[in-house]
Amino acid sequence: MDIHQEVKKRRTFAIISHPDAGKTTLTEKLLLFAGAIQIAGTVKSRKASRYASSDWMEIEKQRGISVASSVMQVEYNDHIINLLDTPGHQDFSEDTYRVLTAVDSALMVIDAANGIESQTIRLLEVCRKRRTPIITFINKLDREVKDPFDLLHEIEDHLKIDAIPFTWPIGMGKSFEGVLEIKTDKILSFKAGQDRYQSPDILSKNGSNKKNNLLFEKLFSKIEQDVTLIKEATPEFDIKKFISGEQTPVFFGSAINNFGVQEVLDTLIDYFPPPSYQPAIQRDVFPDEERFTGFVFKIQANMDPSHRDRIAFIKVCSGIFKRGMKLKISRTKKDIKTNNVVSFLSQKRDLINEAFAGDIIGIPNHGVLQLGDVLTEGENLQFTGLPFFAPEIFRSVEIKDPLKNKQLNTGLKQLGEEGAIQVFQLYKSNTLLLGAVGQLQFEVVAHRLKHEYNADVNILPVKFILARWISSKNNKILNKFIDSNTSNIAFDSLGNITFLATSQSQLKISQELHPEIEFHKIREYNKLLSVINDL
Repeated sequence: MDIHQEVKKRRTFAIISHPDAGKTTLTEKLLLFAGAIQIAGTVKSRKASRYASSDWMEIEKQRGISVASSVMQVEYNDHIINLLDTPGHQDFSEDTYRVLTAVDSALMVIDAANGIESQTIRLLEVCRKRRTPIITFINKLDREVKDPFDLLHEIEDHLKIDAIPFTWPIGMGKSFEGVLEIKTDKILSFKAGQDRYQSPDILSKNGSNKKNNLLFEKLFSKIEQDVTLIKEATPEFDIKKFISGEQTPVFFGSAINNFGVQEVLDTLIDYFPPPSYQPAIQRDVFPDEERFTGFVFKIQANMDPSHRDRIAFIKVCSGIFKRGMKLKISRTKKDIKTNNVVSFLSQKRDLINEAFAGDIIGIPNHGVLQLGDVLTEGENLQFTGLPFFAPEIFRSVEIKDPLKNKQLNTGLKQLGEEGAIQVFQLYKSNTLLLGAVGQLQFEVVAHRLKHEYNADVNILPVKFILARWISSKNNKILNKFIDSNTSNIAFDSLGNITFLATSQSQLKISQELHPEIEFHKIREYNKLLSVINDL
């Protein structure tokens, strides 16, 4: 087996967007065009029997939103696509940020009627810091939308990236007639309501069909000035600038109508890079190394409600995974069994015998693996870059039936491990607090506690409004700070010491009075722990 050739075949990317831009619909259509599914589900079809393949949680089906990332692996044109559909809602941004550490590129979906929105900007900031290549799909051209030039300007102004149109729309809404392929000067004509894949009519200027030639001239005349301006004012597409995140190819289309999807699918195969190296504290790990390495970027509880299991999603960083091989967890130095490792098509799983760098594999376990854990064939490695963000909202949780306390504790432990919510225990107390970046997280957690763990709860307000993880190079000073602030100290689910504040001014005063204490807004796995575990 040639590892180098297998790695070159992989494309591992996330689909990112603001809520309601059509991201999950585009995900479905990419799976449809790649041949992975026969009928595309729809996020909004509450009365229908079909739901989006990537939306498998009951609450996702009820609300018509994605609240957890989904992983889908498909084969297309002799390539292996590892596609990760992320939540668009900002309340679930932590899940999305962690997913972005496991991909080599991103497909950005923009609602053509709304343009660039706040969540898109935040996600692109993460991509820019990681120099992630991005392809842009401007969706919903079958509706009344913004001027396409305005959309390009928004991309460039807000996202600080050169937008290079690969296609250009002809009309919009009811008058949307198709797109021109800039490179080939061919027009793809639009037909609304195509439920299954159908190739659009391709029109060219000098084709053999005179009727098509006349239609081409008619449609092209509507955008001729636009195309002239694009070719004069737009920089040449440069693959190196694309790979470094400085340019983004832009496509226009309508995912719900299957239009423009094929072109995006072919382009991501042609231009998205194969897996690259993964930085670790000890060294850089390269994908075509012989020995296996991987890290846990996501944990999901209860994907199979009948088994109450937890799946650790592993990004393979190097080498070949073979079912049954012996792997070691760097954090605990313990071995883990790999006899039931799976690949994904959302909730559907298949046992796998082997996987290569870029692939996403799932290891069923019962709390043995945690977010950020590194698996190797024996080498001690700590990969960097997996972020945990300080919560911005806090609540306490109260069980309605005291006899269900065991179920509550089990549910909070597992949901905390998967990153659905952050769970804190107050210092010298059994009181548990929930921390989140958005209100909707509490609603989802309450729903999941009730339906997955049989623990019906009330979510109640508390006095704390922000948190910072704390550390110090001087353990005595850190211990003294903890002893003098016991009512504001808590431990997160991994045992990290956290300072909880009731106001911004309280945090500011504490920072000013204790310059030798570091207050961390972001905790990166393995960096802060190395300090705290010395206590």
